[in-house]
Amino acid sequence: MRSPLLHDTLRRFCLGAFASFHGADLPFAFEEHGTYGRPTLYEYRPLVRGFIEAHADRLFERDDVREAVADLQREPAARIFARAHEGNTPDETRALYRSVLVPLLVRTAEGCGGFDWDDSAFNRAYEELEDSLYREGHAYGAVAPLIGISCGQQIELGDGIRVRVAATGELSAMWPEASGLLPRHFGREPDRMCVLELERSVAEEAPDAPGELADAVTALRLATAAPVAAGPVLFERLDWRPYGVRPVLQIAATAPPGEPTRLDPFRASVATASSQDRSCRRSMMSMGVLGASPSEGATFAAVLTTSTAGELLAAVAPGVGLAGEHLDVVPQHGQFAGQVAQVDALAAAVRLAAVGQQRDA
Repeated sequence: MRSPLLHDTLRRFCLGAFASFHGADLPFAFEEHGTYGRPTLYEYRPLVRGFIEAHADRLFERDDVREAVADLQREPAARIFARAHEGNTPDETRALYRSVLVPLLVRTAEGCGGFDWDDSAFNRAYEELEDSLYREGHAYGAVAPLIGISCGQQIELGDGIRVRVAATGELSAMWPEASGLLPRHFGREPDRMCVLELERSVAEEAPDAPGELADAVTALRLATAAPVAAGPVLFERLDWRPYGVRPVLQIAATAPPGEPTRLDPFRASVATASSQDRSCRRSMMSMGVLGASPSEGATFAAVLTTSTAGELLAAVAPGVGLAGEHLDVVPQHGQFAGQVAQVDALAAAVRLAAVGQQRDA
């Protein structure tokens, strides 16, 4: 414990808030936890976060709040933490209250399962707060449900983005309202068991998670030709505390037609390679391969340069190359076109169909 004085002040604040809320009628969520191939479990979860945030203003004028804020203002780490969560605001007192005191109260109440005090729950919440205050930088994370694809192990796509199997109850543990924001049958069908996650250390501004996850969805569609979609919302956290819930970009949240598939390491490497080239992804998207309207192909077709296409096709399937300005299957010496090794003929045909149509136009 770095600051026993701060610990005691914040404990008094939480005790006072518990006394103020004791006996209140808490709303609750009746959550269904379905796992593929196993019985469905149900959980009763009090929605303490929403209740506390809705009634936080009535606590702000309390004496124990002013004492807690005064102690936090003497901690430079707390002031930096408040700026990271609330931005530059002229009212530092309210910024500290919203970014430090209210989340601490929420975390303590969640650990207690309501407003029946438990010292161990407060101590755990305070330890998490100290870890957040005194670390270098801030740990940002965003996670979105992913459908249309399955995987057997965690697969890294690069730059802090990965596809992995969702842990049972991981979203509802931090966002109790998440059960009403997930895709239908999420967690109960083989192609609805994964999440797309972004993790990054940030100093000041949080990354553009909707844009970066949409790029990752586009790369997965290009690599697998599967009806991959994310969302409809993504859940953000900062220093492992809820930070926000934001909508996923529509092009990534709308599933294109196709058959679900499995993401294997080879296709994951293709997705990683294509995720580094936005111009190529946008060109393929504009030609209908990745879910955009085919009529928009003429607008972005020029973006797909010869060098970019060649590098992408070399990563997708050895033996597929360029012939002049067109994209054709190029067999090795002594091979027929149908004998090119390591080519997924169906997937390659799907990926090259729109390019062929553009060539013939």
